[in-house]
Amino acid sequence: MKFYDSIGPNPRIVKLFMAEKGIDLPKVEVDLRAGENRQPAYLAKNPAGQTPSLELDDGQVISEITVICEYLEEKYPSPPLIGTTPEERAETRKWVRRLDLNICEPMANGFRFSVGLPLFKDRVHCIPEAADGLKETAQEWLTRLDGLMAGRDFITPNNQLSLADILLFGFVDFGISVGQPLNTDNKTVAAWYERMKARPSAAASA
Repeated sequence: MKFYDSIGPNPRIVKLFMAEKGIDLPKVEVDLRAGENRQPAYLAKNPAGQTPSLELDDGQVISEITVICEYLEEKYPSPPLIGTTPEERAETRKWVRRLDLNICEPMANGFRFSVGLPLFKDRVHCIPEAADGLKETAQEWLTRLDGLMAGRDFITPNNQLSLADILLFGFVDFGISVGQPLNTDNKTVAAWYERMKARPSAAASA
């Protein structure tokens, strides 16, 4: 297999996931700033022009971060990061969906439509006037999550590290670097962030 990497939170999610599992795959760097992901050679592999992508040994290419992580979970089930039972997997997927829609996507588009506008304005449909509202949405949900996580070290109720934690950490860490800091009043989330940042996978995926 071959992993097509680049800057940004999306590839980092998969690198965090692989680091937690001890998976080491050959990497090909895609120059996102130069628009290499929108050139014919890369579009032939991933017509959406997004990173990351995972090329299998037979030439098939898998894209979308959660799909890649699901695939790697099936190929390398230990340690489990999505769950070992149908119930645990459903719970993890529920949280991944909630976090992606309500925190990660608003945070990412809040960046693209403001600080990242010079890079993205000619690549995707940008709505600069929506940037502040999207950032607020992400922060409101982080505050909501702070209450939902009370008494836990990790996001899902079984209190085990999962894809939900990995997904959110990748985006929160990115958000902090682009002017979307954590609200320190959210003490549960702030403590969770510091624990995630201290894991070896955080340094290995940076």
